[in-house]
Amino acid sequence: MKHTLLLSWTMILFTSTMMSAQSTTDIQALKKLKSSDWPAAYQGQDTALLDLILADNFRLIDANGNVFGKQDEMKYISDIKPTYNSFEFVVDRCEVVASNTAIVSGLGVLLGNDAEGNYRTTYHSSDVLVKHDDLWKSVASHVSGLQKHYLNRP
Repeated sequence: MKHTLLLSWTMILFTSTMMSAQSTTDIQALKKLKSSDWPAAYQGQDTALLDLILADNFRLIDANGNVFGKQDEMKYISDIKPTYNSFEFVVDRCEVVASNTAIVSGLGVLLGNDAEGNYRTTYHSSDVLVKHDDLWKSVASHVSGLQKHYLNRP
């Protein structure tokens, strides 16, 4: 009985340690994907990178309630050159809720200039990602609170 109990505790400890290590690795990968890879794909019009990030069944709901799929986003970044100079995404929530499902949310900040002057655009984004073959892919994204402020105005 003592050996069975000891073996059970050892297995529980081993499993929880492995899950914690996997979760830490997943959290790091998810934060990199959302704060580095995703902005790089949009700013660099990199459809190959975006293809790796978005699942085939990806859906985006924008700040106006419009719904777009993966192919819409691929066409958008291919056809529309960004007017912003920098794109930063600050992750404020990154949580693996099951071994293959995660929620990542945060604040996007774009700095640029157009005919009206220098601007700063911010938005909030919440994403659901699913792990396929050790790669995290976004299946859903919701953007809200889109605000554009010109920096040369009071």
